[in-house]
Amino acid sequence: MDAEQDAHFQLMKRLLVIIPLSTILILSILCVILGVGLYDAKRQLRELREGAVPAMAQNQTLEEDGEQSEALYTASGVSEFQRDTSEAGEAAAQEDGGRKVYLTFDDGPSSNTGRILDILAEYDVKATFFVVGKTEEKYQSLYKRIVEEGHTLAMHSYSHKYNEIYQSRESYVEDLTKLQEFLYETTGVWCRYCRFPGGSSNTVSRVDMHELIEYLEGQDMTYFDWNVSSGDASSAYISPEAVVRNSTARLSEFQEAIILLHDAADKDSTVQALPGLIEKIQAMEDTTIVPITDETEPIHHISNE
Repeated sequence: MDAEQDAHFQLMKRLLVIIPLSTILILSILCVILGVGLYDAKRQLRELREGAVPAMAQNQTLEEDGEQSEALYTASGVSEFQRDTSEAGEAAAQEDGGRKVYLTFDDGPSSNTGRILDILAEYDVKATFFVVGKTEEKYQSLYKRIVEEGHTLAMHSYSHKYNEIYQSRESYVEDLTKLQEFLYETTGVWCRYCRFPGGSSNTVSRVDMHELIEYLEGQDMTYFDWNVSSGDASSAYISPEAVVRNSTARLSEFQEAIILLHDAADKDSTVQALPGLIEKIQAMEDTTIVPITDETEPIHHISNE
């Protein structure tokens, strides 16, 4: 009986050692598993946060009459442009027979296009329109009027949906080709000038912009960015006075100045600013307003060089 009790006692001692050790081991394993899971969860959360901003930007699309994303144009900026100093710009303008200023309108046609064309006609000024694709009947005459009145018809994109256009090289080519063919069918003009939505330095494209630039060069097409921004890309209200001020404050720094403006239904300030802007530019010495042509030196935010 004593031997049985002793064996039982020894078993209990072993159990008292094994059970706590086993519990500690199990808890340690659980802690490791939970720690790995927590680390992975934090990593995924961090990746989601880091991807949130570009994902939001990529999903921004153009509203019916062409509202632009201020963020995209702010990201493109103008401070990184290769540009002349004020003194050098003045000298170059005088040496080459005058400064050239290009009024360029993105996103049209819109309900404001007719008003813009009327003002340009009144001042006998030619501009450049980087248009999008709109099949509604009310816009067809505006595409034709741009061409008939001597302005330069150029391409922006067919859909202006960043998340679709910039998915891949193929998606960009498909969109631009659709617009090029649409404009040819509508106006008889085979367009060779274009402007990337958001500019060539946009921050939302999923494809390397150099690939798209190489495609354009291979198709004998030229892209144009800008070196002067009117500030009307903002969705917030901007006064006509501010549009004029932004567009002219630094013109003396450039021999060729390409001004970014917008032709959209919500850009009434741009239309209201246009007469004063034209008059102020025309009052500048050795300065003329001209449309983009084959002779125009392109402004590039980035290039393939």
